[in-house]
Amino acid sequence: MLESVREEAERLNRLVQNLLEMTRLESGAVQLRKELHPPEEVIGAALGRLGRALADRRVTTSVPPDLPLVPMDDVLIEQVLLNLLDNAVKYTPAGSPIEIIATATDQNLTIEVADHGPGLPPGEEEKIFEKFYRANRGGASGAGLGLAICRGIVQAHGGRVWAQNLPGGGVAFLFTLPLGTTRPAPVPDA
Repeated sequence: MLESVREEAERLNRLVQNLLEMTRLESGAVQLRKELHPPEEVIGAALGRLGRALADRRVTTSVPPDLPLVPMDDVLIEQVLLNLLDNAVKYTPAGSPIEIIATATDQNLTIEVADHGPGLPPGEEEKIFEKFYRANRGGASGAGLGLAICRGIVQAHGGRVWAQNLPGGGVAFLFTLPLGTTRPAPVPDA
């Protein structure tokens, strides 16, 4: 019973945090603290924070070692990843795998979070990023703010976020972050 109380308290805390974050994004009160960060560290931090929720999942990551440092607010981009991973956990069957893929071009870093669940109803790939909109995917709880927050944060960075159904089932959420006018050098191996 104590575990149930703890889980509900965490759920309520996430809801309040999402409401506050959405209010800050809409009011323009979000101040980006952009610094150069290695994408793999931000991805690792998000995975670490969701360790318990991801315990029964096979999470695979494809993050090349030569990715450049990216100008970003690492705390906010971690929040984007937390929201995307949380959705993957909520809307897919227990035990189904989750994939995280990072790639870079000269202009952008792209991060993809893909699941192997039921996917999105056709035509809802853009609607799901609206505030309080929830696709009917398995009756999971939520306020419909997580993806709207992702869109606000990514757009504040000058990037773009979108969703696409995967041919074999499931959905991929992708977002880009601009690398700036000059591509930062890759992090040297230690």
